[in-house]
Amino acid sequence: MVKRVLALHCHPDDIEFMMAGTLFLLKKAGCELHYMNFANGCYGSAVYSREEAIHVRRKEAINAAAFIGAEFHDSLADDLNVFYDQDLIKKTMAVIRQIKPGILLLPSPEEYMEDHMNTCRIGVTAAFCRGMPNYPSIPEVPAIGNEMAVYHSMPYGLTDGLRRKIIPDFYIDIESIMDEKTKMLGFHKSQKEWLDESQGIDSYLKTMQKMSAEMGKNSGKYRYAEGWRRHSHLGFSSKEIMPLEEILCNYPEQVK
Repeated sequence: MVKRVLALHCHPDDIEFMMAGTLFLLKKAGCELHYMNFANGCYGSAVYSREEAIHVRRKEAINAAAFIGAEFHDSLADDLNVFYDQDLIKKTMAVIRQIKPGILLLPSPEEYMEDHMNTCRIGVTAAFCRGMPNYPSIPEVPAIGNEMAVYHSMPYGLTDGLRRKIIPDFYIDIESIMDEKTKMLGFHKSQKEWLDESQGIDSYLKTMQKMSAEMGKNSGKYRYAEGWRRHSHLGFSSKEIMPLEEILCNYPEQVK
């Protein structure tokens, strides 16, 4: 059976920064990919108006999803409006019930900004409640009872908000697809000037490559890597499952 994967991060380009290498390998292994940015990127521009930014960043995300061969799902909130509340949980749960992913990729619970951490919390709760028929989604979608494994990517910057280093459970070797990962992030052209101005990032592509190289160095084994932590199986599967590790073990030496 083909594994269905939902990558859910916060803003357009976050998936590309922290998850895309793993997604390319999963695609090569025959998985069905789904791509969703929780927030629409409306405030991530010093050039475009709010409405223009939404349009431009949505188009960039659609193109990036198409490049990796993933089904695109629309955002649910404005930037800085990603709060842990009932409506957003129920709307996210509707998406999860419709997709029925066997693997759910989420941001780190510890991050440098609240939007990312709230996306993680909402995703975890929505997935946990997916099988509760008395907890209605928005729109209403029947409850599902599938086995699911939830994984958390590394935080942007590889530390929490207090600068403490986050250590992953395992590393995935992404050297073979670094060119594709770089091209995928490159679809988000609107972010170059914004990140240069707002965060002092000289080149968002080089910044991504530097983080991937740092993860490779931390692994003690790879040139470029992405790190992952697996969420507790309680509420998500009847026993411990590790589909991400098992699938990528088809590629020797990719999982440590």
